[in-house]
Amino acid sequence: MENNLTYTRNGDYLIPDLKLSEQPEKPLGKYGRMRKAYLKEHRPILYNQLLMSEKLYPHLLEIDETANSRLEQMMPRLAEAAGATEVLKARDPMAWVGLMNTCKAQAEEILLAELINS
Repeated sequence: MENNLTYTRNGDYLIPDLKLSEQPEKPLGKYGRMRKAYLKEHRPILYNQLLMSEKLYPHLLEIDETANSRLEQMMPRLAEAAGATEVLKARDPMAWVGLMNTCKAQAEEILLAELINS
């Protein structure tokens, strides 16, 4: 077994020179953070494997981007099915807001089941 690590002496101790590879600077969104919390709490082995292989952050970014794009695709269809039209928005704004909030809650419930908690 070949050891390619270099060490730095610190007093009586040899400390390995470890460096992480470059990670993107893009911050995690809501769904990426939710996925991270889920993995940490319910799938700790998978979380640690992704973390140690430096694949956790790219995985979380992918989940976040996928969830946001799916949300953008689902919202117009759910709003249309619920009857949240521009006519309703002009006539009764509070009813329209209520329908849109219901649609967003439905879409997020689907995202949680399919992407975040799987």
